Formats: sequence, structure tokens, C-alpha cells
Amino acid sequence: MGFGALRVINEDRIAPGTGFGTHGHRDMEIISWVLEGELAHRDSMGNGSAIVPGDLQRMSAGRGVQHSEFNHAPHATTHFLQIWIEPAVRGSDPSYEQKHFPAAKRRGQLCTVASEDGRQESVRIQQDALLLTGLFDAAETASYGLPPGRRAYVHLARGALTVNGQRLTAGDALKIEQESVIAFSEGAGAEVLLFDLA
Repeated sequence: MGFGALRVINEDRIAPGTGFGTHGHRDMEIISWVLEGELAHRDSMGNGSAIVPGDLQRMSAGRGVQHSEFNHAPHATTHFLQIWIEPAVRGSDPSYEQKHFPAAKRRGQLCTVASEDGRQESVRIQQDALLLTGLFDAAETASYGLPPGRRAYVHLARGALTVNGQRLTAGDALKIEQESVIAFSEGAGAEVLLFDLA
């Protein structure tokens, strides 16, 4: 637990009609990425939304926020990743953002979905970090230039994928340091998340 500012990646499956009741967080950037199903979110800032595959939700807990997450579907399991990134500043005002990133923007390429500066229409996080995601099959390939002094965490959410010569299957991850290029190839139903961290 803990690689640079990346604190946690929880992989959760929520059974139909269940979820996480109201609970609190503070001083954490909380990102939810749904892989299957739908996640119902409600929080003390007055936000209520449904998060579906392709949606990225960011909640900056700041000085404190309460929220709940449920799967209201009667027959479908919700499968999602919840990611915690430590913020650069503590005690800020809580805030919320949610955006959709269609599969076409992620197919065979890396798409920036979270950043400190909101680049490429990504959600904003309060940390010098980038989160990119991509979908890869067969001959689709991509590479990512990792700037000097940066580190990367690669998490394969589903499928299989070769990353810098290492074959990964769903749930596997790589911690990458002192590399200048990260190469993605030989995907088989692959959905990958890449964190570029200070």
C-alpha cells in the first residue's frame, strides 16, 4: 500500500441490492472507475449520480465528506475500482467531478482521464499525477514516454496484456522506475490503467 502518491487500489464487486452505507473520508482524492454494472453515489455535498463503465468519478474529500455507494440493480453485480491518491494540500474544500470517456477514445490508445491541470478534458486531481487508461486487443499497440525522475504504476483491470515484455493478466500490476518508455502490446480483451507519479 503506497507507491508515490498512489495510496490504494481497491477492486470491489457489489452484489445486487447491496453496497457501502454512509461513511466518511478526509484529505484524499478518491477516484471510482466502473468496469461492469452501475454504481449509485450520494454524498454530503448534495451530489447524487449513477456511475457506469466509461465514467470517472473524482471526489476530493478535503476537510471531510460523507458518502455512500450502492448497486440498486436487482440482478447485476457492480464491478469497480476505487483509487485513493494523497492530495498535495490538506484541509481543502471538498469537491466532486464526474466525466464520461467513451470506449472509442480509449481503443488502442491511452487516454488521460485524471490530471492536476485538467489536460485533454480530464478530471482534476489535487496532486502531481496522471491517470491514463486504454483498451487493447490483438495488433493494437501504444507506448508512453515516462519523463526522467517519474515513476509509473500499471494496473491491468481485465484481460491480458504485455507491458515492457512482462505478460500481465487481470489483477496484475507493475511498479516501474528508471524506465523512459512503457510499451503496451499483445492485448486480449485488455483494460489497463497507467499512473504517472512524481
